[in-house]
Amino acid sequence: MDIDTVRTFVAVADAGQFQEAAAELAVTQQAVSKRIAALERNLGVRLFTRTPRGARLTIDGQAFLPHARELLRVAERAAASVSTGRRPLRVDVIASRVAPSGLMRGFHRAHPEIDLDVMMLFDIETAVAAIRSGEIDASFRAVAAPGRPLPDDIASVRVLDEPLQLLTGPGHALASARSVTVAQLVGHRIWMPGIVPGTEWAAYYDDLVAEFGLTIEATGPNFGSDALLDTIADTPALATFMGAQTRLVWPAGHGLRRIPVTDPTPVYPHSLLWHRDNPHPALATLRAHLAAATAGHDEAGTWTPGWATPRRRCR
Repeated sequence: MDIDTVRTFVAVADAGQFQEAAAELAVTQQAVSKRIAALERNLGVRLFTRTPRGARLTIDGQAFLPHARELLRVAERAAASVSTGRRPLRVDVIASRVAPSGLMRGFHRAHPEIDLDVMMLFDIETAVAAIRSGEIDASFRAVAAPGRPLPDDIASVRVLDEPLQLLTGPGHALASARSVTVAQLVGHRIWMPGIVPGTEWAAYYDDLVAEFGLTIEATGPNFGSDALLDTIADTPALATFMGAQTRLVWPAGHGLRRIPVTDPTPVYPHSLLWHRDNPHPALATLRAHLAAATAGHDEAGTWTPGWATPRRRCR
C-alpha cells in the first residue's frame, strides 16, 4: 500500500475537501482525486461520499481512518530509525584496550549528547566493506599499506602517532633502563604472537624489522594480552612492544616494566576512515574533536614506515 496515497486519504478526511487537502499536500486537486480512486480500487470499497460541501467519509472510510493514521505513524518511526541525525554514530576501534578506544572514550566525555555504537572489527578489508555498506560510519586504521590503496570513495585522515614502548619482565636485561634506543634492541627477542600476516600492523612491524634489524617473533598461539603478560613476566629472554596508550592491568607480583624507546621513537600511525558521502552529523563532530585533541605527525626523533604519510585524503 502506497504511503503517499494513505497520507492523501488522511488529509482529505481531516480537511473534508479535496481542494484543501491538495493545498496542504502541495499537489493538484486532480492528483488527490487519482490517489483516492487508486486507494478505493485497492481496498475494494468507497471511502468518501462526494457532496456539494465536500467529501464525507463512508462507513468503510470511518473504519479505515484509524488504521491509516497508524500506518503513517509506523512509517514515520521507520524513517526515524535510520535517520542520520537520530541513530547512533557507529565507530570501529579494533579492540577495547588500544589507543582508538581511548580516543573514543575522550570523544564521549566531550560529547555525551551523541549516541555511540562501538564496534570491534579485525582487519582493514572488513572495516572498509562495512564503511561502504553503511554498517559502520568510521574506523581507525593504519593506512595505506604498500600495494593496498583505499577505494576512492573512502576518505582518511591521520589522527594519532602513538609511540611504542618496550614491555619487559623484572628479570630482563633491559628492565632497569629508564629508556632504550632502537639500536640497543638489536639481538633481543621481541615476542608478539598477535601479529597476523596481511594486517596493517603486520606491514608496520615488517618495515620496523627491515629498517633496524630487530628480531620480532610471532610464533605460538595468541591467547590474548593476559597470557602475554604472564609469559613476559616469567621469561627474562623475552620482551614485547606495546603502544603507549594501550591500557593494561597486571598483577603486582609480575613486576612488569614499560620502557620508552628512543633514537628514533617508533610511532604507530592511526588514521580515521569514513565514506565520503556519509551524512551523519556526528561524524563531522568526531573529526573536529580528533583534530583538536591529537598532536602533530612526523615529529623530530620519531619513525614511521614510508607508506604512513601524513597526507589528508578528505574533502
